[in-house]
Amino acid sequence: MSELRSDYKLEVLIPREELKKHTERMAAEISRDYKGKEVLFVGILKGAFIFMSDLVRSVDLPGCRLGFMMVSSYGSGTVSSGNITIKKDLEMDVEGKHVIIVEDIVDTGFTLSYLKKYIANRNAASVKICTMLDKPDRRQVQLEPDYYGAKIPDVFAVGYGLDYDEAFRELPDVCVVK
Repeated sequence: MSELRSDYKLEVLIPREELKKHTERMAAEISRDYKGKEVLFVGILKGAFIFMSDLVRSVDLPGCRLGFMMVSSYGSGTVSSGNITIKKDLEMDVEGKHVIIVEDIVDTGFTLSYLKKYIANRNAASVKICTMLDKPDRRQVQLEPDYYGAKIPDVFAVGYGLDYDEAFRELPDVCVVK
């Protein structure tokens, strides 16, 4: 990891209290929509791990399952390359299951569009997308998240799992790096 410079300025974009309200709202919607169904939450590492942890503890779906994938389209840059690489695949069968892909942010849409098709082709009963942040101004493919916390402008955000070259994930708020 590159050495962090001391001249980074962080400005809070979405405070932790607002993130919590968004998470609880989405959890209630998912609990209502999937009542009585077997749900598999698939977290996209590393960015979604904090949000997914809060989300699954807030849903009322006894027996829900958790899985993880790791994909890359950014490398160490701040702009998606559009080339999707699966670094860690799901370790469980999705056939017949209702899958909710949990992501930290929907940006260009390339990664989630690819993953949605990839999982659907494995005979999932359904595939939906849940994200804390939606950045529609950057969208380059036709994709709308089924559940989202907040829409944000075209800024580079960090915190609450989001990183800049692996730094800042631990911040409890979503911030903009200046």
